[in-house]
Amino acid sequence: DHLRICDRGLTCCTTDMEHKLSTHSRAEFDRLLRDTIGQTRTIFAAQAQRFDEYFKELLKTSKKDFHEMFLRTYGMLYDRNSYIFREMFDDLEKYYQTGGVDLTAALENFFDRLYRKMFQVLNSQYTFNDIYMTCISQQMEQLKPFGDVPKKLNVEVKRSFVATRTFVQALVIGRDVVKFIQEVGPTPECSRALMKMTYCPHCSGLPDVRPCSHYCLNVMRGCLAYHAEIHQEWNNYINAMMMLASRLESSFNIESVVDPIDIKISDAIMNFQENGQAVSQELFKHCGKPRLGKRDARHELNFETLKFGHRENAVRPTTAAGTSIDRLVQSIKKKIKKTKNFWLQLS
Repeated sequence: DHLRICDRGLTCCTTDMEHKLSTHSRAEFDRLLRDTIGQTRTIFAAQAQRFDEYFKELLKTSKKDFHEMFLRTYGMLYDRNSYIFREMFDDLEKYYQTGGVDLTAALENFFDRLYRKMFQVLNSQYTFNDIYMTCISQQMEQLKPFGDVPKKLNVEVKRSFVATRTFVQALVIGRDVVKFIQEVGPTPECSRALMKMTYCPHCSGLPDVRPCSHYCLNVMRGCLAYHAEIHQEWNNYINAMMMLASRLESSFNIESVVDPIDIKISDAIMNFQENGQAVSQELFKHCGKPRLGKRDARHELNFETLKFGHRENAVRPTTAAGTSIDRLVQSIKKKIKKTKNFWLQLS
C-alpha cells in the first residue's frame, strides 16, 4: 500500500525508490524532448543571426561605398556636408535596430536638408536667413527640384526596410516561441504515465519488459497534447514566412534598394543641377530676391556635373554573411520549411 504510482501488489520497490525512478523517467523524457525541440530552435536562431549579419554588412558596405563615391565626385563640398548623408544612414540603421524611426519623415527630412544645402551652394553669392530658408522649404513639394527620385526612393526604402525588419524579427519570434515551449516540463499526469510505462515493470520484477507500441504512442500523445495544439498556428506562421521571403526575393528586395542608393541620390542631385537656375528663379519669385553677400572664395564651390553610369552589368556583392540576398533567402526558406508540421510529427 506504500506505492503511489505503480501497482500496490507484490513489489520490490520502496516509496523512495519509486520516487527516484519517477524523477528519472521524467528527466529522461524531458531531456529527449528538449533535444528534439532544440534542433528546431537552433534552425531559427542560426537563420536569424545569418540574416541579421547579412543586412548589417550590406548597410555598412553601402554606407562606405556611398562615402567613397561622393568624396571622389564632389570632394571638399561633400566632405563639408557629409553629416547630412551620414545621418540618413544612421536613421536607416536605427529603424532596423529598433523600429523607432518614421522612414517617410526621415527621408523627407534628408531631401529637405539636401535641397536647402544645394540651393545655398548654387546661389553662394547670396546670403539667406532662417525665414528665407523656411520659405524655400515650403516650395519644395511644388517645384520638385530632385524630380521623382525622392518619391520613388521613399516608396522603395519603406517597403523593403519594413519587410526586411519584419522578416528578421519574425525569425527571432520563431526562435523564442520554440525556446519557450522547450522549457515547458511534463505535466504531473504525463510524469505519472511515463513512470507507469517505463519503470513500474522494474518494481514488479520485470525489468526487460518493454511497452507495446500502441501503449507507448498513447502515452506520448498524452504528454505532447499541448504541443500538438499549436500545430495549426505554427503552420500558419511558416506559410506567412514563406510569403514574406518570396517578397524579399522580388519586389521588396532590400539589396536592390540599398546597394545602388548612391546612384539614386546622385540622380536626384543631377536633376537639381540641370534645373538649378530655373528652380532658383522660381524661388526668388516666391520668397523675394535675396541680398548679395560678401565674396568668399571658400563658398565659391559648385557641384561638378558628372553623369554616373548605372552598374547594369555589375555583379552583386557578397558580404560578410557570404552570400547575396537571393541565395540567403532561398537557403532560409528551405530550412524553415522543414519545420512545417513539426509539432504534429512530434506528437
